Amino acid sequence: MIDINADIISNKSIGNIVLGDNIERYLSEMYSNHTVRFFDYFLPDDEKRMAYVVDETITIATLSNGLITSVGCNEKYKGYYMNSLHTGMRMSDIIKLTDKQRIFNGCIIIDDDFGFSIDLPEPYDEIADDIDHVPLELILKEMRVADYYSWKPKK
Repeated sequence: MIDINADIISNKSIGNIVLGDNIERYLSEMYSNHTVRFFDYFLPDDEKRMAYVVDETITIATLSNGLITSVGCNEKYKGYYMNSLHTGMRMSDIIKLTDKQRIFNGCIIIDDDFGFSIDLPEPYDEIADDIDHVPLELILKEMRVADYYSWKPKK
């Protein structure tokens, strides 16, 4: 059951929507109990993706075959990541509650957890190369789970 209060689980789920599942598993509930907006888009390499926005709160991205590749949420979402982080927090609070923050591809990766990210809003998604470039009072409104392990620097 889709739940905006569910924990955010790295590399697994937001709202009880699980990475690697097929969107077909959720469509009946989504269209019966929620408002859904659907659109498709293209990645820079012209790969087509589909997006389902549930109650203007959760965004599910899928491959054309329905495989869920990422799940994101905005400040309307009520669940927590690691029992401490949630959407709508200030950058200063995220720094206080975590040990390490790094920027990759317009996202903040927390404590080298490459299954979870916090999206940087414009223009910081393009101009911030280091966490020191992000204003401490900036409100971060979007979080996402996906497999970002290919971004992890090799030792």
